Amino acid sequence: MPNTYTQIYLQFVFAVEDRFCLIQKEWQDELYKYITGIVRNNRHKLLTINGMPDHVHVFVGYKPYQSVSDLLQDIKEHSSKWIDNKGFLPAKFNWQEGYGAFSYSHSHIDRVIKYINNQECRHKKVSFIDEYIALLKRFNVQYDDRYIFHEVKME
Repeated sequence: MPNTYTQIYLQFVFAVEDRFCLIQKEWQDELYKYITGIVRNNRHKLLTINGMPDHVHVFVGYKPYQSVSDLLQDIKEHSSKWIDNKGFLPAKFNWQEGYGAFSYSHSHIDRVIKYINNQECRHKKVSFIDEYIALLKRFNVQYDDRYIFHEVKME
């Protein structure tokens, strides 16, 4: 679209189905590279990606020609198939239904990147559920406790 200029930064947060800790260190970087490719193939700019064995944070420079739900559907669908095709797990892999999407201004980019890249240290102090609810509250997102991500389950 000529003469259309945007500056949109979004953080997406989504979890493994039932919050099982399935994302293993041995293939985590490969998964993040694959998700990076999905984001880039959809013509968005990946700023950083990181997470834990049960969830992922993706921070992008977002282009508004695609809906957020379509982008997340693409990321989840293709990365699930990729995990299954690689044979990393003995059973079928699925992401939990739903996601969080949070917007930031340009002045917050460095802080958000640092926050996402520091997930392992952060989760030694704060649970994912507490982190996620804090994000929802900070962004004044109304939510129903029944639909918040489930408590973590070990495999």
